[in-house]
Amino acid sequence: MTAKSVVVLDYGSGNLRSAQRALQRTGADVEVTADLEQAVAADGLVVPGVGAFEACMSGLRAINGQQAIADRVAAGRPVLGVCVGMQILFARGVEFGVESTGCGQWPGAVTRLDAPVIPHMGWNVVGAAPGSALFKGLDPDARFYFVHSYAAQRWEGSDDALLTWASHGVPFLAAVEDGPLAATQFHPEKSGDAGAAILSNWVEGL
Repeated sequence: MTAKSVVVLDYGSGNLRSAQRALQRTGADVEVTADLEQAVAADGLVVPGVGAFEACMSGLRAINGQQAIADRVAAGRPVLGVCVGMQILFARGVEFGVESTGCGQWPGAVTRLDAPVIPHMGWNVVGAAPGSALFKGLDPDARFYFVHSYAAQRWEGSDDALLTWASHGVPFLAAVEDGPLAATQFHPEKSGDAGAAILSNWVEGL
């Protein structure tokens, strides 16, 4: 069987090599590139992201990456956002009182967590959505590695989306599965066996 082709989008943000290595362990053929033709043509596209929402969007716009995401979603081709790569899929991000425009694949805003300790850094359980493909076969007590101060805390998108929640001071979206578009607020590439299972499940579905 031919290995699935996955592109990790290089737009200047994210743990590109660790994401590449983690995906390669699933058996996928993984390229790290800013080439949009490859990004659109691959079986799966991973959009990583670390740091600030606006900085990530600036990097994405510089290579017209938001268009590649939109083209893939419109064609029903899988995209996986990770950490800030999840956040920028929403319409807006609010950081330090400044509102930035995101990719707009999902309505709503990413805002600061109202928690005693920020950032939320470390291992946390999640409440996986019933019927989730990403969390298929995982122990309900599995823990995932988070490092973030902002998150989507409401869902205003499709009623058909599968929503996985976690909590740090307040509930927030830990993962979304919405047709071809999926995303995790945690870092699967840093989440040990549980994270490896998430990536395997995603690649399996390509």
